[in-house]
Amino acid sequence: MSRRKKSRKIFSNVLVTDAGAKGKSIAKAPDGRVIFISNAVPGDVVDIQTMKQRKAYYEGKAIKIHEYSPKRTEPVCKHFGTCGGCKWQNMHYDYQLEYKQREVVNNLQRLGKIDLPDITPISGSKDIYFYRNKMEFSFSDSKWLTLKQIQSDEIIEDRNALGFHIPGMWDKILDIDKCHLQRDPSNAIRNGVKEFATKNNIPFFNARNQEGLLRTLMIRTSSTGELMVLVQFFEDAEAQRKLVLEYLKETFPEITSLLYVINEKGNDTIYDQNVICYAGRDHIFEEMEGLKFKINAKSFYQTNSEQAYELYKITRDFAELKGDETVFDLYTGTGTIAQFVAKKAKKVIGVEAVPDAIIAAKENAQLNEIENVEFYVGDMKNVFNDAFIAQHGQPDVVITDPPRDGMHKDVVAQLIKIKADRIVYVSCNSATQARDLALLDPYYKVERVQPVDMFPQTHHVENVVLLKLK
Repeated sequence: MSRRKKSRKIFSNVLVTDAGAKGKSIAKAPDGRVIFISNAVPGDVVDIQTMKQRKAYYEGKAIKIHEYSPKRTEPVCKHFGTCGGCKWQNMHYDYQLEYKQREVVNNLQRLGKIDLPDITPISGSKDIYFYRNKMEFSFSDSKWLTLKQIQSDEIIEDRNALGFHIPGMWDKILDIDKCHLQRDPSNAIRNGVKEFATKNNIPFFNARNQEGLLRTLMIRTSSTGELMVLVQFFEDAEAQRKLVLEYLKETFPEITSLLYVINEKGNDTIYDQNVICYAGRDHIFEEMEGLKFKINAKSFYQTNSEQAYELYKITRDFAELKGDETVFDLYTGTGTIAQFVAKKAKKVIGVEAVPDAIIAAKENAQLNEIENVEFYVGDMKNVFNDAFIAQHGQPDVVITDPPRDGMHKDVVAQLIKIKADRIVYVSCNSATQARDLALLDPYYKVERVQPVDMFPQTHHVENVVLLKLK
């Protein structure tokens, strides 16, 4: 027996007490150590088998449920538990919101150790399913078999899959029949392409051997009703490529942007690839308060359009703009927030490290005839310096929406130095946000905190904080 299996333990009749980071639930072992569990809901009483053992904690899974938590609900998706996309589908939405709110408060208090105002209740999502505007699916010629399939006598001859990566396994794809995250015709397109390609013997990709033709399928929908579909091929087998694209064009006339990529690299990323338009336009439009945003295959746009609107309204509200302010929008992306607040400011300066995003930001500003925004490209810690301030003037308000890692310490130092009246900090990771707020705390007071749920059925939560100069 391997040492790993030998060190596994079973704990019986353990009460699951809380929800923690990364969608895990929390219990306590008899020896006092914390157990992180991947498949239980707070309030369950379970038997747990440990999978990993560390000095301060265990990682494990529930192997038997003795008492079901009142917080439980029946998952709507038949793939739940195998697909890692919706970790909280077995928990009532009200409780999901409660735990997300609690995570934000705990991080700000425990990690930030700062004085907090009364925190506004989390803004929940109206749609708790079919809310995503972008999904990416992977093709595989050797689909992942579930335990039920392995244990059955059924002979599975068709091993083609079009679906999601099994968590932690780069080459294993779970075939998806119906996903509850993106509205129609997403499921029809995915299932249709899979069936058509299988029937016509068009080879699905094998990531381990780097062979096959069909690699990935991306589907983007927009609130304007437009639809983008991008098929990624491993090589340019022209006849088969055309067969697939013609099928999509004829079967789904609602596709307004049909694109493809020939990607011979070892990985699936398309950001360094040439995107070719097969039919329709090479972009779709998203709309918000009359503003139009052009979205191409490589564009970043918040994946829950309706909740993005709520997030931006909160950000604008927190900025308390009167019309005569200079606003800096750090980590501006494609300039969505910058343009959204522009009509209430004198001028807005956006900064972003990704050149393509800034090209899109400038294009969208032109499209929307917004003349009081300027966009600059560069690494934030290098661009946001004294010379930049001298060039653009002292900001009255700074909006910052950094990636998960939070702001670089040099950026925080520069914020402290310039002393803008107000900072609105939008974050997708309240732990790194708390770290940054602690650095700002001697100079700024946290006035308002508003968590926002962008991703129902998952543990992810956005948070908006208003800071005012002390």
